[in-house]
Amino acid sequence: MATLLRSKLSNVATSVSNKSQAKVSGMFARMGFQAATDEEAVGFAHCDDLDFEHRQGLQMDILKAEGEPGGDEGAEPPVEGDIHYQRGDGAPLPPSGSKDQALGAGGEFGGHDKPKITAWEAGWNVTNAIQGMFVLGLPYAILHGGYLGLFLIIFAAVVCCYTGKILIACLYEENEDGEVVRVRDSYVAIANACCAPRFPTLGGRVVNVAQIIELVMTCILYVVVSGNLMYNSFPGLPVSQKSWSIIATAVLLPCAFLKNLKAVSKFSLLCTLAHFVINILVIAYCLSRARDWAWEKVKFYIDVKKFPISIGIIVFSYTSQIFLPSLEGNMQQPSEFHCMMNWTHIAACVLKGLFALVAYLTWADETKEVITDNLPGSIRAVVNIFLVAKALLSYPLPFFAAVEVLEKSLFQEGSRAFFPACYGGDGRLKSWGLTLRCALVVFTLLMAIYVPHFALLMGLTGSLTGAGLCFLLPSLFHLRLLWRKLLWHQVFFDVAIFVIGGICSVSGFVHSLEGLIEAYRTNAED
Repeated sequence: MATLLRSKLSNVATSVSNKSQAKVSGMFARMGFQAATDEEAVGFAHCDDLDFEHRQGLQMDILKAEGEPGGDEGAEPPVEGDIHYQRGDGAPLPPSGSKDQALGAGGEFGGHDKPKITAWEAGWNVTNAIQGMFVLGLPYAILHGGYLGLFLIIFAAVVCCYTGKILIACLYEENEDGEVVRVRDSYVAIANACCAPRFPTLGGRVVNVAQIIELVMTCILYVVVSGNLMYNSFPGLPVSQKSWSIIATAVLLPCAFLKNLKAVSKFSLLCTLAHFVINILVIAYCLSRARDWAWEKVKFYIDVKKFPISIGIIVFSYTSQIFLPSLEGNMQQPSEFHCMMNWTHIAACVLKGLFALVAYLTWADETKEVITDNLPGSIRAVVNIFLVAKALLSYPLPFFAAVEVLEKSLFQEGSRAFFPACYGGDGRLKSWGLTLRCALVVFTLLMAIYVPHFALLMGLTGSLTGAGLCFLLPSLFHLRLLWRKLLWHQVFFDVAIFVIGGICSVSGFVHSLEGLIEAYRTNAED
């Protein structure tokens, strides 16, 4: 009797348990989850054990590293479950359950073990990018745009500042706790996230292609401007502009052997200071002729055929979006990024506008593609020599960046690589890697020889890749990734920038291409 009673009670308990499990499973299923079976529960427990052992191993490695000279000897490490991993500053990482927090605190995207830079240092880097020697072509943009060209200098500064901010916003997302954390680390990562899940690598490839084109075109412009400046500095010598470009390329050929930029980076500050002095000399000469300024030449009309080229020139002078994600990730206070972008672009807008206007007022309709060619012979030779030195010292930076993108895309993606690795096991550059670099240097020379037109090339590059990287892609990515969180005016700004940028890009590219074809035919006839 007792046995029968226990059996019935057991059956009732089992039935109740099964019904409860069924209700719980149904509830989780309606919420979008699936209840784990007994076998899955055992698997989860096994994974937890393995994860715990792995974390213990990591902790032992960290403790060994901290036990080396210079650490706190005799200090006992805190043991608090999963949160006892130590960062470089001794602060614990967030709990392991929050992957986004770990990334944002110092994981793959945080870069906590790298030296951080201040907002002033970040602003200096942005200033170098948007106020380089390509401002020498801005007076030529005023020649074909008048007051509308000045307005575009201001408008481009505002738009590029805004798109830089929204590009950085695409690096962040809210985690399960509602905290905003950094989940991406580069322009390519943002592009890939926008194209996922159907085409997870398409966006990155598009950005890489645009980046390579812009970097290579920048190298070509340095060779073109070097040949142009030397030819106009010494017109009496029996050396053509093409020959000067060949001489400049011969000087640049050792760039093919670069493994890092440590040797080159030492000259970056000197180059920037030299360019600052050159701008001061040009403005001082223009101010000395203030009585002869041709204010009546600055009008509101535009040259329909050549003004779109001016748009490309102005846009190209503001391109800095490529390296902004890396720059923001290395700032000590990322919250100061917006303020830094504001004052750097305001300063750039004021200085570029004044430089372009003052230079154009001085030479009016005689303004040349490179404004220093308008200077008197004695001053021009000295200024141009400094500019050539700056151009040659600046060439390795975009060249090395283009080589790195090419090598990573074609040679270093494991099973997806198209060609064997450029480096051997001992770290030495292989023959085909050296051939790739030499071929890139020669390609920049050939382009500089056959298309020796600084303003047209600058306008073409600005219209093709500058507008895409600065206007089109940031606004498109912002709409794609943050659509549900954007306010109506943000959506309006993004759509307006995309439409206006698209029109300017197509128009500038077509007219720049027509200008290059016309110039090529003229040279062929001569």
